[in-house]
Amino acid sequence: MQEAHRSGCPINLTLEMLGDRWSLIVIRDIMFGNRRHYRELLGQSEERIASNILADRLKRLVEIGLLSRRDDPSHKQKAIYSLTEPSIQLVPLLAQMGAWGRRHAPVSEELSIRAQLLEEGGPPLWDAFMAELRSLHLGAPAPKESVLAGLQAAYKQVVARKRRAKR
Repeated sequence: MQEAHRSGCPINLTLEMLGDRWSLIVIRDIMFGNRRHYRELLGQSEERIASNILADRLKRLVEIGLLSRRDDPSHKQKAIYSLTEPSIQLVPLLAQMGAWGRRHAPVSEELSIRAQLLEEGGPPLWDAFMAELRSLHLGAPAPKESVLAGLQAAYKQVVARKRRAKR
């Protein structure tokens, strides 16, 4: 059965897939935080998503093909969530959203450093990051350098500097 859509407009259809309050946050946490299990997504999100909402969004994102789910071989009650190619292709959109947010919203330095680096790196960095995500989530060959590690290092550096400044 085909779901009814408000219109065939590509912006409308994208919003129907991603426009709720939590879907992009879940994708962001898997993409930038490499959080692959339900418990990681529940306990390590800055926004404190409720457990029932997280379960619903994970189920929905799998159903619409933005995430895949497989059983975790280390624990029969755990699942591993992975990005799919369509969600990996959201990197430029998320980079642009981060850049817009940095310009027009009261962001924190530590939570906006990755957006800053993605904006400064532009499409070449986005492409390298998408290649790395394909390696992590889809089994593609691993790139020589890790964009994710660089983004994480920059975040940790800002957090450490701010802790030292508080002392």
